[in-house]
Amino acid sequence: MKRISLLLIGVLHVLTLNRVAAQQISIVPAPALVTYNKGQYVLPKVITIQVNNLSDSVRNVANQLGEKLKRSTGRSYVVKSTMAYQPGSIRLLINKAPTATLGTEGYHLSVTTKGVTITSNKSAGLFYGFQTLIQLFPKEVESATAKANVTWKVPAASITDYPRFKWRGMMFDVARHFFTKQQVKQFIDNMVKYKFNVLHLHLTDDQGWRLQIKSLPKLTEVGAWRAERTGRWGEFSKPTPDEPKTYGGFYTQDDMREIIKYAADRYVNILPEIDIPGHSLAAVASYPELTCTPGTYQVNAGERFMIWKGGTFYGLLDNTICPANENVYPFFDKVFTEVAALFPFPYIHVGGDECYKGFWEKSDACKQLMQRENLKNTEELQSYFIKRIEKIVSAKGKKVMGWDEILQGGLAPGAAVMSWRGMQGGVEAAKMNHEVVMTPNTFAYLDLYQGDPMAEPPTYSMVRLRKAYEFDPLPAGVDPHFILGGQCNLWSERLSTMRHAEYMLWPRAFAISESVWSLPAKKNWNNFVTRIEQQFERLDAAETKYSLSMYDPSFTVSKDTSNNIKISLSTEVSGLDIFYSFDETNPDRFYPKYQLPLTVPKDAANLKVITYRNNKPMGKLINMPIAELRKRAGIVEIKPTPTL
Repeated sequence: MKRISLLLIGVLHVLTLNRVAAQQISIVPAPALVTYNKGQYVLPKVITIQVNNLSDSVRNVANQLGEKLKRSTGRSYVVKSTMAYQPGSIRLLINKAPTATLGTEGYHLSVTTKGVTITSNKSAGLFYGFQTLIQLFPKEVESATAKANVTWKVPAASITDYPRFKWRGMMFDVARHFFTKQQVKQFIDNMVKYKFNVLHLHLTDDQGWRLQIKSLPKLTEVGAWRAERTGRWGEFSKPTPDEPKTYGGFYTQDDMREIIKYAADRYVNILPEIDIPGHSLAAVASYPELTCTPGTYQVNAGERFMIWKGGTFYGLLDNTICPANENVYPFFDKVFTEVAALFPFPYIHVGGDECYKGFWEKSDACKQLMQRENLKNTEELQSYFIKRIEKIVSAKGKKVMGWDEILQGGLAPGAAVMSWRGMQGGVEAAKMNHEVVMTPNTFAYLDLYQGDPMAEPPTYSMVRLRKAYEFDPLPAGVDPHFILGGQCNLWSERLSTMRHAEYMLWPRAFAISESVWSLPAKKNWNNFVTRIEQQFERLDAAETKYSLSMYDPSFTVSKDTSNNIKISLSTEVSGLDIFYSFDETNPDRFYPKYQLPLTVPKDAANLKVITYRNNKPMGKLINMPIAELRKRAGIVEIKPTPTL
């Protein structure tokens, strides 16, 4: 009996240790396998990083790890090339015989009381293992300056991890608003913490051309600059022709080489995008002869010139490259010659999205080309253009990638597809044996609302955190060989600062990172929420902005036959209480708690709500006008006729 009791105590002790360790280990994205062990590793006063390989790539990883720890701990480090084990060291070891399950980016991380060992087949695996190790340190490790009075310890554990997909991307739109070279590096620093490995730079659009093309200097002399505007995007006043064009910027080719090198040192490939034939107003303003429609053009400053109605749109001016103009092909041969020479990544993105073809339909040159080439419609005319561009790009030794509209009218041979209008375009392309990157706007557009529009910066449509977490780049019934992976996109029409960019990215980018790195079996919503709440503390330490919109309630409105509305409130995060008021005062936890759908008091003008957990406010105080809820319920308000 005594032996049984001692055994039970031992089991309970182990379970308790594992539970404590599990609370300390909150890694994003979730690793493939984690085993918790007893004890902890304490960082020595002088950090020794041992390597068994003196290659530049391994030494680079070791130095990055040392610099990261030095910055926040204030402790010096030394890198040693020796196999003689030194107690307390951090060892970065390349496997002599490759471990098949780890591939090129997987790693094994072992933390004991005596030291830390990361093993991998390639240096990329060491890099990702080091990112995981950093997440095991106290949150202060993310500080940009040395922190005193911190016990720099790591819970003992054994972690084996490897990615699900080889393409784990983030798109950064630097065309609508220019972001500096240093800000792009900052973006890279944040994405690699969560094991993203492709930075898709949207370099050209109607609002700016951001890459120096030496043979075509006007692209940046003219196309990189526009009139400055502040306010609500799409409602800006149109600049006058003589208004100073001083807002913008561009990357010289030396700038871009520096960014590419910085990214490569962090195992990030950069995908350049030159968006054509639509979204080309900056190019047309620089070289008006590129368009089918003669006129005077200027770089768009955010004023509305494309009108959207439902799922269709039309242009008030021609922002397209003319496919019937033979001069555009040698023009873009120059562009892609320089782009291909600059970027080592094997893919070049050529856009192909949202091209309004109404001006082509009016063009005599386009009509003649369509008749000559036996093209039935303007979709086939765009396909003709993309196929010619594909030949130019492939002649430079690169592969074309485009948004899923390039499927319309016939897909260019060898082109890869980035599926953004849902996933169907990607499914179609994969079934045609074309490579696909899934980036559907329904899951992965991080410029969209992440909470109720009444409490968020203005944008359009909605992708809440839980929806982003549901993203799976591999649809059922599709050959996984053709699905390269997935990515999230951050369009910048409505954001012009890094603080706003961070607010839109985090925590939804955590969800995408887990969708493209972790095995599907590892995904668990409630567990994910717990882990990202720990990440919030690390973001605080790094002074990185993020959103708490996951704590805000959703409003669902219904109406009865008398046009009375009922309001249902729900939260995507469990364990929250919602408190509300109709009396124009701001509710706290002593106000009525939401339990059943609400009816609106006769004269109430606003519903105010806030969420709490354990007596602590979690979400924003949201002021929801009753008129807005009635509008959402489809109730048309009839204004009374004024009396004389």
